[in-house]
Amino acid sequence: MSSLNDAKKYPAPRPTKGTLFLRSFLPWQLLRFLIINLRMTVMIKKSHGRKVSDQHKGKVNW
Repeated sequence: MSSLNDAKKYPAPRPTKGTLFLRSFLPWQLLRFLIINLRMTVMIKKSHGRKVSDQHKGKVNW
């Protein structure tokens, strides 16, 4: 039970004014959206470009 009491002593941190601003600033959100989607696209393209060796063809590894 002491861990519950210890947790109550330290409240969750409040976001700063800068954090709140960036959360509501549309150009920043658009930039982050584009970066995240670009990273996902690169990751997916890398995974789809792999060659399957002859011994593993037709075998599904779940």
